Parts: sequence; C-alpha cells; structure tokens
Amino acid sequence: MFKKILIANRGEIACRIIKTARRMGIATVAVYSDADARAPFVQMADEALHIGPSPAAQSYLIADKIIAACKATGAEAVHPGYGFLSERTSFAEALAKENIVFIGPPVNAIAAMGDKIESKKLAMKAGVNVVPGFVGEIDDTEHAVRISEEIGYPVMMKASAGGGGKGMRLAYNEQDVREGFEATKREGLNSFGDDRVFIEKFILNPRHIEIQILGDQHGNILYLNERECSIQRRHQKVVEEAPSPFVTPKMRKAMGEQCVALSRAVGYYSAGTVELIVSGADPSGESFYFLEMNTRLQVEHPVTECITGIDLVEQMIRVAAGEKLAMTQDDIKIDGWAIENRVYAEDPYRGFLPSTGRLTRYRPPVAGWTEDEEANGRRGVEGVRVDDGVYDGGEVSMFYDPMIAKLITWGKTRDEAADLQIAALDRFEIEGLGHNIDFVSAIMQHPRFRSGELTTGFIAEEYPDGFHGAASTPDLVKSLAAIAGFVATAEADRARHVDGQLGDTLDPPARWQVKIGDAVHDIEMIDGDMHVDGEHFDLSMEYDPGDRLIEAEVGDEELAVKVSKMRTGFKLTTRGATHIARVLPGHIAHLADHMIEKIAPDLSRFLICPMPGLLTTLHVNAGDAVEAGQPLAVVEAMKMENILRAEKSGTVKIVNAKAGDSLAVDAVILEME
Repeated sequence: MFKKILIANRGEIACRIIKTARRMGIATVAVYSDADARAPFVQMADEALHIGPSPAAQSYLIADKIIAACKATGAEAVHPGYGFLSERTSFAEALAKENIVFIGPPVNAIAAMGDKIESKKLAMKAGVNVVPGFVGEIDDTEHAVRISEEIGYPVMMKASAGGGGKGMRLAYNEQDVREGFEATKREGLNSFGDDRVFIEKFILNPRHIEIQILGDQHGNILYLNERECSIQRRHQKVVEEAPSPFVTPKMRKAMGEQCVALSRAVGYYSAGTVELIVSGADPSGESFYFLEMNTRLQVEHPVTECITGIDLVEQMIRVAAGEKLAMTQDDIKIDGWAIENRVYAEDPYRGFLPSTGRLTRYRPPVAGWTEDEEANGRRGVEGVRVDDGVYDGGEVSMFYDPMIAKLITWGKTRDEAADLQIAALDRFEIEGLGHNIDFVSAIMQHPRFRSGELTTGFIAEEYPDGFHGAASTPDLVKSLAAIAGFVATAEADRARHVDGQLGDTLDPPARWQVKIGDAVHDIEMIDGDMHVDGEHFDLSMEYDPGDRLIEAEVGDEELAVKVSKMRTGFKLTTRGATHIARVLPGHIAHLADHMIEKIAPDLSRFLICPMPGLLTTLHVNAGDAVEAGQPLAVVEAMKMENILRAEKSGTVKIVNAKAGDSLAVDAVILEME
C-alpha cells in the first residue's frame, strides 16, 4: 500500500479523499492556489504546497506543477478527484513516465471514453444501446443545421470532450442551432481545450440514470447499482439519489450488465460511471441509451456509498495499489435510500445567478463527514452527512465552480431520506452570499418529486416563471406568526434592560399584530402562554436575542426557523421559503395602513450585469437599434456563458463597458434611449 499520496484537486473532494487516506494510514499532500491558501483541505493535509495563482489554468491544470510537487514531497501516487486533470490522458501519461501511480483508470480507457464521439462508437460495438445521432465531426454551423434537420428536432448539441453540464445546448429549431452551435464550440474549447461538437436526438420525457462501475487490475468488474440524477438545471445535476424510484430489478440487471460489458471492452479498472438516458415514456423501462462514461469519481458518489456501505475512494486507492476487489457482484446489496442535494452559491430568487463572496456565516447541520462514521456505513450522524470544503469567514471564489457543500441523507425509505433533507436544510446556516437551500428544500417537498415522476425537465416544467419560494400552508404561516410574536416579546424585554435606560417600569407589549403576506394574526402572551387570534397556541421554544436559528415545537411537530431582524419585524426562513413578518405592537398596528409605499425605479432601459463576471462579447454599439429579446452581451461567470438580452425594443444610447472588462454585480453595461 502507498505511504503517501498527493491530491490534485481542491475543495470538498480534496477533504473527502484526505479523510479516507487518513483512515487507511496514508499520509497526504495538498496542492493549492492563491485563492485556496487558507482552505480547509490545505489545513487537513499532512503537507501542502503552493502551485500558483488563483485561475485554474495557472495552477491546478498545470501537470508539471503537480508532478514537481510529487517529487518534492515523495508522494507515490496522485488522486485527481473530479474535474481539473482527472480525465486528462496527458496527465496520466506524464505521471507514468515519472513512476508515479495515477489513482484512476488506465490511459486507454480515459482516452476512449473521454471522447464522446469515439465512446459512442465503442458502445455500439460492445452491444450497448445508443441514442440516434450523428457520430462524426461537424464542419460548421450550416453542417450542424443539416444534421439536426436529418435527425429531427429537438436535438442536443454537445462538446465532444465536455462534462459537468458544460458545452451543451438544446435546440428545438434551426434558429436554436444557429445561435447555440458556436457557443457550444467556445465552451468546449474554453473548458476542455477541444471545440469538437456532436449532435444527437433529444429523448422525450428523459430520465438521467447512471450506473456506478468498480473494477480491479485483475479483470474483475462490478456494477454498484444505479443513481437517479434527473433533476438538473442547465444540464448541471442538482439532486441525486440511490437507488432510482423508476428502475426495476430486471432493468437494473440489464443496465448493469451492459455497462460492465462496455467497461470490459476498454479494459477498465478503478471507479467509473456510465451515464444513461432513459425514456420515461416507456413503461417497460427497456428504453435506455448510453450517454457517456465518466472515467473518474462522481460528485454524487456518496449516495452509492450510503446504500452499499462501500467507500469508493478507498477502493480506488486499493485498486491503484494492485489489490483485488474483496467483493463479488452477489455481495452488492441495496440497503435503504440515500439522497444528495448540492448546495450551490447561486441565487434562485434571481434566476439562479452565480453568487460569489465571503461566507460571513457558515453552519452546516452536522459537522463534515469523519472517518469515525465507518461503523455507520458512511451515512453520517443519524442519517445526515455533509461533504464540504469551505469554512466560516472563507470566500467562494469566482475562479472555481459554485459548490458550497453536498448534503447527503440516508433513510430506510425514500420518504424518510427526503424528510431528513428538509429538516437538515432548515438547519443549514449560510450568510454573506446567495444560496439555493430554499430551492432544494422546495424540491424535496414537491408532490411530483415525492411521487418519483422525474425527468430532466423537472425544474423547467415545475418552475417555468422562476423560483419564488416553496408554497406555504396557512398553518405554517400561523406558526411563523406565533414565533415572530414570541421573538418580538423577547427582543422588547431585552431592550428595556439595556443599561437600565428604558426603566424597569416599561413592560414589553403583551399583544402584537404580525402580518406575513396577506395573512394578519393577532398574537398575545397571557401568563406565559401563547394565544393566536384569541385561541391558545401550542408553541414551545427558547430564544436568546442574537439567535439566528430557532428550534421550536408546534404541537407535536418540530420546526427549525432561521431568523434575522428587519426594521419593522423579522425575516423568517424555513421549509424552502423566506417570509417577511411585519411585527407591530397591537395598539399601534393600525398606523401601518397610513404608511407611504415606496415605488421601485424603472431600470428596464439599462442593461445591468446580473453577476460578477467577464464581459466576453458585446454585440452592439451606441446608436444601434435593437429588438426585444435580441442578444446584447455575453458575460462569463464560474465557467459558464450567460447571454444578456434586450428587455424591450429601442436604440442604444451609451455603452459603458467593452469586451474583456471584469464587471461587478449591478454594473451598467449600456443604456437605451
């Protein structure tokens, strides 16, 4: 076994690998950029070496720097995690030349599966079902249009070397192809150094299901069941679960055996994932097709670990060291259900715009997963596990992807795992930047999610007008009103004791009026008991002024509520929604009806940058006439291109920025007449 390994990655996956290596008695080396100098993974590793500036292209993506770090520290092997150099054949080859072990699959398998065009050809030869499409290189946009028309719309355009949801465009017509083909090429070139694109038929009512593969260097290859990854936004997975609510035992066996056959055809070993697109319109479950193979560890690997009890990182290390797998296919079982939600630095209330900045407060519901959970099948504390790589006061940088953490829950049933997600998300405290906690909590509660009727179009179909918070029941609003009244009483009681300046004779108001949305409730404390609208209300809670998280019991139900003060009340967040509670003493509540409403200014004639990013393209100049919906500019943020369009027709008056400028959020790019 190795004595020392180097992790050629950062963030939560670097922390994840270090934890398993430590449990195995293996020393670890971290490499880090300027932006990650104080990151948790750097502190956790036994050794850490600085390898360059913040941009990945100047640090984590330079193989020579990784190899130099191995030589300097005596690391015998490298675990690449996912992303960065994990599927770069030149990196694996360079390591081999220096007699450094690559903890991953053989180079020929990476090469074969990393090229989507070639991998599709290999899949066909191995007897794997493939999606109808054009397998070959596409010359230009006109060629792409002809191919798309021959296949039949809708079609999906994909960067050949793509992954992680990048370099993909869905086209419903010729105009979509003309607008998206060049953008797909650019994203492929910028993210993967390869601008080749292929086009295939888009499967209706598609489900995204993947099979976890594990093989050793002695010819043993197993499939570790499936994961359902259908809930995606912009082709980026948001929710993953294992097993799938759609897959039958017969279907699981057919999928698994085809994926093993493909893996065997390329001599695969280590952990890998074969991604499949499944037609949800086929009740037989037999319409599944090869999508791609990821020759690395997946972001969503924890859900497989939870239901199988197998540490995939440990197995990768053991396989790389030449050990045989200690289990057979018959040993692979399904125990319970696991769900993973990706907690991203993005604002779902503002169209999921990336949100970078400092985490002024970071409190996960449980401490990050530790090796002492080995006896609990890597399921976390009481079924809750957090894989993260950030810290309180740290920064989520514009240089890398927007993931803050992964929240994984395990239960005996799917509903139990989902309920644990809701409870844990309510207790997840993140301040300082936008995040998607409300959004993923809303998904966990959604009737369609609960029914298991999932497709990759779930988010677009269920939130066509954007996300505005999870739906709330009148009972929940009533509970929040009671909590707001309790907090207001506690705050008022504190205020009268501040240096005694208010005098002990000024008792806090006993009655409050709380307005949440259109609902108005009268709250009264009588001899320490809560009354809402004249009736006794069963509320049990404690609150100290300054608390940000309240643990309350409403009747027999537990309710965790995040609270922050506002000028006229409180902001209360729970169950996937943020509620503004206006709280006034009962005797002056009528004055609120006479307050003047502030009207927001009209900003429709300005093109405002919605996120921090790089202005890569400006399509217009001063004096140009534009039509509503016309592309005006392209801003790149967190490795994704965002097209900004005109809200209305008009003429450009002033242009305030140029291509190549780094823009702050709310920067005015141009102004219309």
